[in-house]
Amino acid sequence: QVRLAESGGGQVQAGGSLRLSCAASGSFLSINAMGWYRQAPGKQRELVATITSFGSTNYADSLKGRFTISGDNVKNTVYLQMNSLKPEDTAVYYCYAVADTLISDTFSRDDNYWGQGTQVTVSS
Repeated sequence: QVRLAESGGGQVQAGGSLRLSCAASGSFLSINAMGWYRQAPGKQRELVATITSFGSTNYADSLKGRFTISGDNVKNTVYLQMNSLKPEDTAVYYCYAVADTLISDTFSRDDNYWGQGTQVTVSS
C-alpha cells in the first residue's frame, strides 16, 4: 500500500504563488510516477501535471509556463510550484502516484494511488 501525504495548500491572492508537496510512504517496490490533478466545484477532476521516475514531465496545456512539477526520487516526494495564480485555479488538488507493490507474495504493477486532497483558493 502507498500512502500520500499532501501539504502546502491554502489561500492566496491572484498573482501569488504556492508550492504543494506530496510524500509517498508505505510498502512499495517502486514509485514509477507521481503527479497532481485538481477538481474545482461542479467540475470533473483534471490533469495538472505528472512526472515519471526518470524525470519526464507532462502538463495540462493551459498550465504550461505557470506551474512546474519536480520530484525527489530519494524522498519519494513530488512538488508543484504554482505561480501567477488565478481565481480559476481554485480547486482541491490531489496527489497521484503509480507504484509497483509486493504484498503477501503478490506482485502488482502500476497501481494508482490518490491522496486526500489539499484546498487551493485564489482570491481576486
